[in-house]
Amino acid sequence: MNQNLDSQKKVFRLITIPISHYCEKARWALEKLKLPYIEKRHTPPFHLLATGRVGGKTTPVLVTTAGVFTDSTTILKYLNSIAPANAKLYPTDSNLCQQVEELEDLFDEQLGPATRRWGYFHVMNDYQFMQKRWCQGVPFYERILFPLAFPITSSMARQKLNITPEATAQAYETINNIFAKVSELLVDGRTFLVGNSFSAADLTFAALAAPVVLPPQHPSKPSPLQELPPNMAAEINAFRETPAGAYVLRLYRDR
Repeated sequence: MNQNLDSQKKVFRLITIPISHYCEKARWALEKLKLPYIEKRHTPPFHLLATGRVGGKTTPVLVTTAGVFTDSTTILKYLNSIAPANAKLYPTDSNLCQQVEELEDLFDEQLGPATRRWGYFHVMNDYQFMQKRWCQGVPFYERILFPLAFPITSSMARQKLNITPEATAQAYETINNIFAKVSELLVDGRTFLVGNSFSAADLTFAALAAPVVLPPQHPSKPSPLQELPPNMAAEINAFRETPAGAYVLRLYRDR
């Protein structure tokens, strides 16, 4: 049997934090390629127990018979290696592939941290909101222990992710700058960011921009804007009205 087809018949295990947009990136790739997987969701800090057992640290982690992949981009690279020729996430043309990888790096290294910091700044103090988002689909004992763990976990997250007013203001500017870059790419009416087909660049941008656009079709079932802090809702509306924001909404509708 063809090795690629044989790999696709195996059920993968994806370890996630439910709200994580990097986990969403890996989840979307698996679904796009129609690869069977079981998602194992965990709330911080319990996710460290799950990832540590297989040699990972944070999420996402993809466990396969071919190995354990501990980063969203390495997960996409592996999935691309077993995808059929008509469903690749990275173009076979070397120039186009380089463009995709450069955009993916930009989104991974700058957009992802910025949207995460921006989002947590607005909601981290809302215990009920965080409980709902961090505990979606996690084991029962993690939901029970969440009230005890949250004060410590949220404090650690603020320090690790540098969730301060000053850093969040910088993150907001980073998001605006990257949205402007993507909007400029889209001004010529192209359907996808690179080439003529959906790629890792499109997937990564949509997944990592989702926290500031909140597509209604997102699997985390985002809260209606009226339930969010007014400043946060206003900024989300503004992001949605940009060509880049509209592009994210379209990709989620098409998904």
